[in-house]
Amino acid sequence: MNFNGVLSYASTIFVSRVLPATTEGTTLSFLPLGKLNQSPQDAIIPFQILGGEAQVVQIMLKSQEKIIAKPGSMCFMSGSVEMENAYLPENEVGIWQWLFGKTITSIVLRNSGPSDGFVGIAAPYFARILPIDLAMFNGEILCQPDAFLCSVNDVKVSNIVDQRGRNVVASAEGFLRQKLSGQGLAFILAGGSVVQKNLEIGEVLAVDVSSIVAVTSTVNIQIKYNGPIRRTMFGGDNAVTALLTGPGIVFIQSLPFHRLSQRIARAVTSPNMRENPKFFIQIAVFFFLAYVVIVSSLILTDIQE
Repeated sequence: MNFNGVLSYASTIFVSRVLPATTEGTTLSFLPLGKLNQSPQDAIIPFQILGGEAQVVQIMLKSQEKIIAKPGSMCFMSGSVEMENAYLPENEVGIWQWLFGKTITSIVLRNSGPSDGFVGIAAPYFARILPIDLAMFNGEILCQPDAFLCSVNDVKVSNIVDQRGRNVVASAEGFLRQKLSGQGLAFILAGGSVVQKNLEIGEVLAVDVSSIVAVTSTVNIQIKYNGPIRRTMFGGDNAVTALLTGPGIVFIQSLPFHRLSQRIARAVTSPNMRENPKFFIQIAVFFFLAYVVIVSSLILTDIQE
């Protein structure tokens, strides 16, 4: 996998200064934010990505620094860090999240102590955590809904709707996309293995629409239906393909969360159906009795009148 421009880079002088203890399977990174009015010591954000399939990112916080994270994602934190649940108007959240069952609040974790602290943010399911330095992507990147995990410093999370009819997919994930903008550091989630594709000008890449984790804003996206649209309405696998045209960068996941959840749901419900064929009979009897009760009540009402 190629993570050039995503996984961090740092001078060895910074590594020798803030290098914490690491273990096997740990990724230690330092991301400079490129702010000219800051010293090199203040411009870097040290963090660790721990684990394999269900990862945790540990972020170091200086005094009064804060992290914005998805509700329920905090795993551990130092004693000097305070957590609060807040509504952030700058993230432009509201009606769309409410309509599709999304939360409209975020958690703010702030190091209120005089010394350095740390926060551990965990993926809510089997997923890998990708650090995205927005300053290296011209301050903007588009990602799948619910891909955002947490952010440090200048990151704005907003949800956009593609107004072009051909790009509307028959699910919330098809037309409700997240846009991360700013010059800070964001962490996003990806299921399974992650592949980065660097597209040249005019280069076209076809990807299953659910396998796209994030794309840069320079990539042109067009939707192609593989067969009748009614197949998409009923959730057919690989029914919708995204045609991505460069230039730009694309991040692809091999196992989207909704695909994993569908497989688990089928594995759980199918054996129960086979082992209990009377299930359908019970449903039929229930609806028949409900019909009898409704008809009887209507007849009695007419007689009384």
